[in-house]
Amino acid sequence: MSKTLIRPATPADAATIVSLVQALAIYENEPLTSVKITPEDVLRDGFGPERRFEALIAELEGEPVGFALFFHNYSTWEGRAGIYVEDLFVLERARGNGLGRQLITALAAIADARGCKRLDLNVLDWNPTRDFYHRIGINHLKEWLPYRITQPAIAALAAQADRAWFPRP
Repeated sequence: MSKTLIRPATPADAATIVSLVQALAIYENEPLTSVKITPEDVLRDGFGPERRFEALIAELEGEPVGFALFFHNYSTWEGRAGIYVEDLFVLERARGNGLGRQLITALAAIADARGCKRLDLNVLDWNPTRDFYHRIGINHLKEWLPYRITQPAIAALAAQADRAWFPRP
């Protein structure tokens, strides 16, 4: 059996995380130009003074082959934090070794230890891992539809805000 390991990411993993995000983009049939993240972004936002995310690294035989990137969200109904999984990905050549399951169970253990009431993630409709998530009890919320706004539409909408109360940069 192959040796696997799930561990917290460190600053030394910044370039690896970028590489894995690029591999995820390829898997999701997105052009690499869609991936804007840099190792500097990872260092600033994952390991800087204002951490925006955390990450786990999945290793197979000592080589990083997958990751999970996550951050806290908050449920007003529960009155507790949750964890949102932005990305969970294992390279194709490393699949079948249980690393995806190990990543999601590690995330569940983190959520449980931190008193989180929810663990949320999004899965593309064509992604075969949906069956895996269903088998382990992660359910598709049919009544909730994802919505998103991106730049430059954010800036256009923000221009309409009453900024009297908002601190200016």
